[in-house]
Amino acid sequence: MGRHSDAPLTGTTSTDQRHGLSPVRRRNILQALRRGTVPSDGLDQLAVGLGHLEPVIEDELSAVAGGAGMFKAIRGEYGSGKTFASRWIEQLALEQDFAVAEVQISETDTPLHKLETVYRRTTEELRTTASPTRAFRDVLDAWLATVDMDAEAAGRDRDELIEERLSSVAQVAPVFPLALRGYLRAVEEDDTEIADGLAAWLGGQGNVSAAVKRYAGIKGELDKFTATGFLRGLIEILRGAGQSGLLLVLDEVETLQRMRTDTREKSLNALRQWLDEISNDRYPGLYLLITGTTAFFEGGQGVKRLQPLYDRLRVDFSGDPRWDNPRAVQIRLQSFDHARLVEAGCRVRDLFVDGLAAEEAERVASAVSDDYVASLADAVAGELGGRIGVAPRIFLRTVVDVLDRVELHADFDPRENYNIKVEVSATSNTGRERIPRNTVNDPDSIDFT
Repeated sequence: MGRHSDAPLTGTTSTDQRHGLSPVRRRNILQALRRGTVPSDGLDQLAVGLGHLEPVIEDELSAVAGGAGMFKAIRGEYGSGKTFASRWIEQLALEQDFAVAEVQISETDTPLHKLETVYRRTTEELRTTASPTRAFRDVLDAWLATVDMDAEAAGRDRDELIEERLSSVAQVAPVFPLALRGYLRAVEEDDTEIADGLAAWLGGQGNVSAAVKRYAGIKGELDKFTATGFLRGLIEILRGAGQSGLLLVLDEVETLQRMRTDTREKSLNALRQWLDEISNDRYPGLYLLITGTTAFFEGGQGVKRLQPLYDRLRVDFSGDPRWDNPRAVQIRLQSFDHARLVEAGCRVRDLFVDGLAAEEAERVASAVSDDYVASLADAVAGELGGRIGVAPRIFLRTVVDVLDRVELHADFDPRENYNIKVEVSATSNTGRERIPRNTVNDPDSIDFT
């Protein structure tokens, strides 16, 4: 039996080097697909149908790195790959030395109109190539270290340099540089409790003790007015710490349609204000990306409820999708068709076998051939009444399941032995669109459970 693709791996093979993919990244991708979730890394290995967007997104990221602000909306139905596309863009941004954060919008936890909550979630979810999780504190320390070195090299007062570099932030949130100086002083004095408290306060966290605030000479909690300045401060710190800027992804924005009327109206207006501020160069270094369904952008409970916002986001999608303009403020994703589904499945198969010894790789690839992957795609289409667009995650999870079984059991023949009931209870990670259960017993059936 060959080396299992999920076992601890050391070293790389020639195929690792060819694909530029480490064994750890391969394992993480396959594990995510087994769970039916979108991998957080390595999406370039799986991206199908996004090639036409890549040069435009890279150009826009370069403009943001140069000091511009940018807004983009991704539009697509459930199953069209909005989450995949947004995380693929996150990967492009990380490759250009951006920090990225993905924030899920919800009525109770992260309402869009409460910018202080969005800011807090942003700092919690912040990541960079150097710090793949919870990068805020690392970025904070890197920025202050840079200021220290620059002040010493120039023979200048450090606090004066902090004020200078955050002058634009101080105009809208004067407590931000004040808290930063307090944090730096606490670090130098090795006062961990105070430093932790001020880092939390700078990250938008509540319930910071009065003693911590007195130490830095600050008062109160973050609100929606000062959150604007804090977000600008975060971007300035990121850029000063060597990052190109911030890619902020607001996912599940279409949930606004199901919120209370007052919450929905406030949120739509907040989005409109945010777009205007980006257009007016108030967020240099910010690339704001939102995702939503067609109903959100065109339906009566979404963007159309606020005509000024609709005017800013409106794009004519009446023509052939081949001629869409990827430079437009809004881009649409096409649902998976049979060819794209097969291509994605074959890429997963190739990724899987690249982690195996040569003889084992040949055996697994032969059993799960292109023709067999196509037969799985046919079965998906048949069981869903031709609705391939809602099946990618389920399908890819099934492909990995078949690959696992073939690798683990030398005498397993997927065409003869993969005879399991089909049960589709939910077609999206949120379960908002459902398909009735079916049970079949032919050898080409797929386990969707």
